[in-house]
Amino acid sequence: MAKGVFIVGTDTDVGKTIVTAGLMHLLRSNGYNATYFKAALSGALEVRGKLIPGDTKVVSEVSNLDEAYENITPFVYKAAVSPHLAAKLENNPIDLNIVKEKYNYLKEKYDFIIAEGSGGIVCPLIDDERGVYTLENLIKDLGIEVIIVARAGLGTINHTVLTVRNIQGLGIKIKGIIINNYEEQLLCDDNIKIIEKLTKIPIIGKLKTIDNLEDNMIETIKTNAEKAFSLGKVLECMEELK
Repeated sequence: MAKGVFIVGTDTDVGKTIVTAGLMHLLRSNGYNATYFKAALSGALEVRGKLIPGDTKVVSEVSNLDEAYENITPFVYKAAVSPHLAAKLENNPIDLNIVKEKYNYLKEKYDFIIAEGSGGIVCPLIDDERGVYTLENLIKDLGIEVIIVARAGLGTINHTVLTVRNIQGLGIKIKGIIINNYEEQLLCDDNIKIIEKLTKIPIIGKLKTIDNLEDNMIETIKTNAEKAFSLGKVLECMEELK
């Protein structure tokens, strides 16, 4: 039976993809048969007339994952907006049957799945006559537990605590919190201390700020992830998938 966890951010651009790539590297470089999954991605790159899911590309290259993009990111959009809006603009609505089909395919092929969300927990994926279907709905439908990625700096206490309370109110279990863009300074350390006190959720990793990320991105993410994350703690976050 495959195990997995879902990576949720406190907001967009909080660093979910870098964290996810690092976690995937940690698993796969230690011999674990792990894959990545992202149901929908907007803001894709266009290369020679073909859309390339940038996040998926980064994670795959960092972790040496050789899986067809269409299997791990079934819906890809060029517009850099919320997936529900990109789907409307590009006349390509997200089909949940396809999402679940790809997810189930990966569950059969791999032992571990690290899924990544689009934006925060309330990010809309579908908006149609049936209502709004958000990331929280997808997480519940997949029956998966979550790790939250939060910023280290000013404002993160509010964003993180609100995200934790919202997720807990939905009945979704939180396995841990990862702090991104961490710096060894009073503000970051105090933020972490207060978040742990208020949420009672363990901080399972602190990924330091990566300067000049574009320079040798792949190796930099690998190196920083190996310093920031414990393989044992990551494995403890993985629960059997339904």
